[in-house]
Amino acid sequence: MVTIRPVTPADLDTWLRMRCALWSDGSPAEHREEIEQFFAGEFPRWPWSVLIAHDDDGQVAGFAEVSVRPYAEGCESPQVGYLEGWWVEPQARGSGVGRALVSAAEDWARQRGLTEFASDAEPDNTTSIAAHQALGFEDAGLVQCFRKPIAAYRTR
Repeated sequence: MVTIRPVTPADLDTWLRMRCALWSDGSPAEHREEIEQFFAGEFPRWPWSVLIAHDDDGQVAGFAEVSVRPYAEGCESPQVGYLEGWWVEPQARGSGVGRALVSAAEDWARQRGLTEFASDAEPDNTTSIAAHQALGFEDAGLVQCFRKPIAAYRTR
């Protein structure tokens, strides 16, 4: 049995550890700053929720971060529930924790009157893609993003 609940300030260190595992390109200091902003109600992408999963033994087994976006690839609604991040501890994978987290995240979106729920995965993350598909997510297409640095505009 999996228990899902909203994150609390007492979960800061656990959430930080899992966030660092999911998004290893960010520093622990950057993740801690975002977590502190979240608890202070100052995170820039509101509304937002973070859900924590516990297994039968009461051990933290994963988390999900959800938001409302004005657009998501392949969606038609003016607001879309979005699975921003989703992590299940390696020892809990395949036990239903991920499914329970996504189901709770979808409920969070439904409670806000949303009718579509979206997510993303890196194109080479075959494990995440398979997990999304197993939970009923449909492929909305691959978008290649580009960037180009340009010189700053100078006034005379």
